[in-house]
Amino acid sequence: MASLDTAEPQAVFRDDAGVLAIALAGSWSAECAPRIEALIEEIGERIKQASRATLDLSAVARLDTLGAYVLNRLKTEREEEGAAVEIVSRQPEHAVLLAEVNIHDTEVAPPVQHFGIVSVLVNIGRAVVRFGRDMVGGAMFLGEVIVGSAGVVLGPRKFRGPSLVNQIELIAFNGAPIIMLISFLVGCIVAQQGIFQLQQFGATPFVVNLTGILILRELSVLLTSIMIAGRSGSAFTAEIGSMKMREEIDALRVMGLDPIEVLVVPRILALIISLPILTFISSMSGLTGAALVTWLYGGIGVDTFLARLQSVITWQHFAVGLIKAPFMAFVIGLIASIEGLAVKGSAESLGRQVTASVVKAIFMVIVVDGLFAMFFASIQF
Repeated sequence: MASLDTAEPQAVFRDDAGVLAIALAGSWSAECAPRIEALIEEIGERIKQASRATLDLSAVARLDTLGAYVLNRLKTEREEEGAAVEIVSRQPEHAVLLAEVNIHDTEVAPPVQHFGIVSVLVNIGRAVVRFGRDMVGGAMFLGEVIVGSAGVVLGPRKFRGPSLVNQIELIAFNGAPIIMLISFLVGCIVAQQGIFQLQQFGATPFVVNLTGILILRELSVLLTSIMIAGRSGSAFTAEIGSMKMREEIDALRVMGLDPIEVLVVPRILALIISLPILTFISSMSGLTGAALVTWLYGGIGVDTFLARLQSVITWQHFAVGLIKAPFMAFVIGLIASIEGLAVKGSAESLGRQVTASVVKAIFMVIVVDGLFAMFFASIQF
């Protein structure tokens, strides 16, 4: 004889003063899905004819998510057709499960968008609000990073040296080849275009001034930062976000570890150390490409190129790019960590935050570069 938990689902119909009373019994669970679907169709037809009905789940021995879902779906569909359906039960756990299913099953239809000045203003307002929230959240997270860094400084035993070395290897050592290649090609392109334009005025030798100053002050650090934002920043967001999805960050907190000290501080510090190194490599690669092109297209020998470069370039030009690199690294690491910790429990959320991390990091890198350009221009550095 089957137990109550595995009994076939049943439905008993009776007329109660003009209201269709339906008493359910048995197991309304996934194991009995075919029988449940057949009963739901029959109950739905009966409710159509009666227009008022009560579903009594008091005798149901087992109710799982599937059973609660089909009952909630039946109630919603019949109410949309004008019928009045009530689900009752003397077992409180049934009410809790039905309420949860109703919350997660409800889909709010998005409002119809009509193009117009009001919609444009609404979208602008929402964008401003999101920007303000991002700025406030960034400031709060910056404070947490500063506190975490202070904790590492005051308690050196908390610092994770192997993690720092591993991140430097991933960022600087593994990223050096692509940085060198991109910088070399960009140096070639800038020198080639400079030669073609300056030779119209008989000023071809000045291409050395153009490429030297442009690469050392702007291009090397900007290209390196953008590449690191797309390569390492996205990796940071994906790593931290996947840990957030698997609740590993919550596990760290339960173990008494601060995720900021364990995950964020070593990554940001590794970026601050690695980006100036990669910027220097990028500058040398860009100047090498420029020297090669000026020799091939401009007839300027390598010795002449180096001699003129030495007479034009001062230590200030070399220092500007290196000074900007740690600040850009800090911004990239901060944004990547914020977006990683903002990941929810779905793969869609992870992809959205990784995309936002790269876009925001590149945008802020360009903003920081512009601010530094204005600052150095104002102090004539």
